[in-house]
Amino acid sequence: MTSNGLDELELCSHLAADFTGDVETQYRRVVSWSVARHSNGRSLAKRRKVAAPTCGTCNITLVRPFVCLHCPYSGCWTGSHVVEHLKQSSHMFCVDVNSGAVFCSACDDVVHNHTLNKAYLESHLRAEEKRTVAKIPREPFKFWEPSADAEEVSALDGTVAIPCQGRRGLLNLGQTCYLNVILQCFVHNPLLRNHFLGDKHNHKLCKIQDCACCEMDKLFIEVYSDDTTPFGPVSFLATTWRKSTELAGYAQHDAHEFFIASLNHIHSNCKGSTNISCICVIHSTFAGQLQSDVRCERCSNVTSTVDPILDVSLELKEKVVRDDKSNPVLSLGACLRRYTQPEKLGPKEYTCSKCGKGSSASKRLSFRRLPPVLSFQFKRFEHKGSDKSASAKKLDSLVRIPANLDMMPFTTMNMKDNDKENTGPHIMYQYELFAVINHEGQMDNGHYTNFARFDSEWYRFDDDKVTHSSLGACLKSTPYMCFYVKKHLEYKPHITPTYIRTRETEAVRERALEREKEAARQKELDDALLATV
Repeated sequence: MTSNGLDELELCSHLAADFTGDVETQYRRVVSWSVARHSNGRSLAKRRKVAAPTCGTCNITLVRPFVCLHCPYSGCWTGSHVVEHLKQSSHMFCVDVNSGAVFCSACDDVVHNHTLNKAYLESHLRAEEKRTVAKIPREPFKFWEPSADAEEVSALDGTVAIPCQGRRGLLNLGQTCYLNVILQCFVHNPLLRNHFLGDKHNHKLCKIQDCACCEMDKLFIEVYSDDTTPFGPVSFLATTWRKSTELAGYAQHDAHEFFIASLNHIHSNCKGSTNISCICVIHSTFAGQLQSDVRCERCSNVTSTVDPILDVSLELKEKVVRDDKSNPVLSLGACLRRYTQPEKLGPKEYTCSKCGKGSSASKRLSFRRLPPVLSFQFKRFEHKGSDKSASAKKLDSLVRIPANLDMMPFTTMNMKDNDKENTGPHIMYQYELFAVINHEGQMDNGHYTNFARFDSEWYRFDDDKVTHSSLGACLKSTPYMCFYVKKHLEYKPHITPTYIRTRETEAVRERALEREKEAARQKELDDALLATV
């Protein structure tokens, strides 16, 4: 909901005057209890241990409980018992536990204002953060507000608020739909958005030629401007052509190929980019670790290797169920289970390092470290034989993707019995969907579109056309790629972010170079003076 929409709903004078003190405290407790109720334990059986509230009038179990904010009463909405309680007790407010919406008995309506929304968000996030604590405590969530520091206040003087619409179509520049869908997914990636809108890279100050980070900065500036007409990413396309000749030209290209190329380009131009322990925005967002365990069946020796990953490619071979039209239907969960299940290796494929003989073995993949953003690609384009152009075909299998994804079953620690107790809070393995890419048509004559989430709304992007959609329509589509973001990011309390440490280190290095240059100039002057004496 926009801020203008909220202003139109701020009609309840009772909420503005009375939502303080014990009423606000009770509201925050209800929100925290709701979070605990829905996230207690890993299984439904453990969740049931949290007592379900009952109606104080008719004594039925409440699926959607309403709680009075002035006393411990809880009641049902369908039977109007909670409304009757408010009138009989001369109480003003009750709250819907599931949504946090507040009902005002004096206005006889659900009411909103900014203070209420802020209290709900703050209480909800703090309650969730308490459930993400393992051994290291986390810094509590708090809203950012300008401090009393004169420097910060003066920095905000004269600034102009820009519209945070973030929904701008991209022009097709000649079979460039593969580029448009990836750029839309970049724009709606919350971590990339925060990085580039946070002015971590300014294209006006950068001196690198054909810089992919500069193109990303320009892209975010255009998308988040007040211009709603479709934007043509001409310079982004030209930079890609110069840096990746295999993508040059107006032929059809694979969106996943462009995705990987773009990640490499942005990584190479980022500050903090290194070959070891890279802290650039790409690796901070997409990088994870995949562990491969090979177990020798002769001596039971296990050899483990860890490899970095930026995305996960899943095969579409296992037919699970069929829909009404007898089409094979898969699920993302089934693909991940197949991806991480043990695979048999023959004696000619593996030689044990311990017993030194070729023997049968089993190989199993697992996720050792999960990235903040998970990118999945479904292998829909199949090639048979050596001649790819003559034997290529597209797999049109339907794939069911969830709105929320639990990655704990596929992690290395969860697969090892002795490490299950060290997996940490279960909520830290939860992901939510924010973008999906679809491919329509065949390999030689196809078109890319995508869905993306902005705030709580879903939109469909077809090059320059942007239409309002829904999560249901997105989940029913045929995905080629899908993107998930962690619900709770891992961070330590009171730790200076890496980009600030990098910036401070570079500033110290630049000051040291300036001092050296100044000392060299002074030495030249002194030598010149001595020469004249």
